[in-house]
This record gives sequence, C-alpha cells and structure tokens, in this order.
Amino acid sequence: MEIFLKGGPLMYPILFCSVLALAIFLERFWTFFKVRRGSLALVREVEGLVIKNHLEEALVLCQRTGSPLARIFIGALHSAGRSREQIKTAVEEVGAREAAPLERYLGLLGTIATIAPLLGLLGTVLGMIRAFTVIATAGVGTPATLGGGISEALITTAAGLSVAIPTILLHKYLTSRVDRTILEMEEYSLRMVDLLGRQES
Repeated sequence: MEIFLKGGPLMYPILFCSVLALAIFLERFWTFFKVRRGSLALVREVEGLVIKNHLEEALVLCQRTGSPLARIFIGALHSAGRSREQIKTAVEEVGAREAAPLERYLGLLGTIATIAPLLGLLGTVLGMIRAFTVIATAGVGTPATLGGGISEALITTAAGLSVAIPTILLHKYLTSRVDRTILEMEEYSLRMVDLLGRQES
C-alpha cells in the first residue's frame, strides 16, 4: 500500500484498469466455458433426434437450451424441408449474428492493454516534472526531495507495464478462444445442414 501511495494519483486509474481487465477475462472465460460445455451435449441430443426425424422435439430442445449453437440449430430446423443450399444460407445468417456477441468486451480489453502503459508513461512524465520543479525552486535540491519525484515516475511506469503485459496475453488468449469456438460452431452447424439436407434428398 505504501508503494501504491508513493506512485501518485495515476496509480488509481491504473488499478481500475487492472480490476476491469480481470473482470472482463473472468466473464469471457466463464461464457466460453458454458458455451463449449453445453454444445457437446446439445449436438449429441439434437443430431440423434434429427436422425430419427423427430424435428419438433429437436426444435423444442434447442428453444429450451437457448445457447448460441442452439439458436443456429433453430434456424436450420426452421428451414428443414428446403434444399441444402437454402438451409446452409439460413444457418450462415444466424451464425453471423451469434458470433458477434462472443467478441463482446475484447475491444475494451485491447484498449486497456494500450492505455495502461500510457498511464504509466504519463506518471513518469509527471514525476520527472516534479523532480525538475524541485531543482528549479530549490537549486540542486537534496536526494530526499528529488527522490520523491523519481520514485513516483518509476513506480507508475512499473505499474502500467505490470497491467499491460498480462492484459495483452489475456486478450490474445481470449481471441484464440473466440476463433476456436466459432470454428466449432461452424463445424456442428455444417453437420446439421448435411443431416437435414440428406433427409430432404
């Protein structure tokens, strides 16, 4: 706490950035975990019902689940009886809408990764201004008076980098999770399109 207070007022926005970045990561991680866990069970059940031609039961199951993949399946099931290309078009339209929410807050996380080191740099500049102000008003000054400004500069720089580096890593990780989740949803959706298209043929 003593080091935090020595860093000056810019330590508070840096702290806020770190808390916000952690909150975004935990929320997104939990969202991706729920989506992936629910998808495997849903795919097995829905595909089994579609193979048995129980489309109404599959539709009710998807409506009850309410996950992104379930909503894509609903679009496919509503198009059952049409050509494969028509089913695929309907699935792609719904899939495009469902993919966008998966990227929620990732832009904000990237912004935090950019802002945090800039806040640290601003703290560095303010700390050096403080040190040179002491020199201008009191001559050379003493190590004690100069040390306060230099210490503030170094602490805020370290704090900004300490927030930015892990935030960049978390952003890259979540981006890869989004890409992997979307690819899995596309794979499951195309399997559903094939099943429904095969029944039509």
